[in-house]
Amino acid sequence: MHNFFIIGAFISLGILLRRFKSLPENTPFVLNKIAINVCLPALILLNAPKIAFTRDAVTTAVIPWALLALSVGLVLLGARIWQWPRPVVGVLLLIVPLGNTSFLGVPIIRAFFGADGLPHLIVYDQIGTMMIFATYGSFILSLYGQNGVLSVSAVVRKMLLFPPSLALAAGLALKSWPYPDGLSIALRYLALPLVPVVMTAIGLQLRLKLSPHLAAPVGIGLGIKMLAAPLAVLVACRLIDIDGMAVGVSVVEAGMPPMVTAGALAVVAGMEAELAIALVGIGILCSFGSLPALFWLVSL
Repeated sequence: MHNFFIIGAFISLGILLRRFKSLPENTPFVLNKIAINVCLPALILLNAPKIAFTRDAVTTAVIPWALLALSVGLVLLGARIWQWPRPVVGVLLLIVPLGNTSFLGVPIIRAFFGADGLPHLIVYDQIGTMMIFATYGSFILSLYGQNGVLSVSAVVRKMLLFPPSLALAAGLALKSWPYPDGLSIALRYLALPLVPVVMTAIGLQLRLKLSPHLAAPVGIGLGIKMLAAPLAVLVACRLIDIDGMAVGVSVVEAGMPPMVTAGALAVVAGMEAELAIALVGIGILCSFGSLPALFWLVSL
């Protein structure tokens, strides 16, 4: 439970720093860069060799792609029923399928499942969320963003050169060779700031203002992302008699709030900025209640 207090403390720190304007405006960008280029790759290098190529790993890798189809289908159904304008549909199509499965996922999964849950998280995040973000996310940004142009070569390059992806490839390649003690210690120290850095950055960017006409898209979008998706995973796995830590981690990861980076890119691309910011901010606050509830369900 102390992990939740740590998360809340650093998010609160970010909010206070923003309110008192104690840091430059680009601080969240810098903190996110540190997390993506240093802390997260170090964490992946530490845990990737522990990934076992089993049915559990395949299940964990497939689930986010199956949820992509479910999320897109439900968003398009909602758009048809409620006649949402194109900018709203674009934001929901981008943000609803993409969860905060690494930055927020790491402290949450560690709190619920311990360090043994991190290899499953890496599979879900890197083979699922990040590949979906690089491919499907780029397509949606090009389709609904202003002046967006889809470049297949740029998508492939981004995916192959993304530092966490490189760390995953290196960690799997070195699976048979244990790291020297000095390297392991260095990687642990580099990975250690991940939670403080990311949670502070989230607090610096957190916005909760919402116009009344966007209340329904926010509620429905978060309902799909944080309730329908994880419950669908849980029910499907129970029906086909799949259980274990991999399923538990996948259910909790499926219920993570929307990805901060996806929301930021929606704003940069000229999409419905207020909706994107509200989905991310309100989603993070709701997750403090929804994620423990999901963990309780998978523990039954």
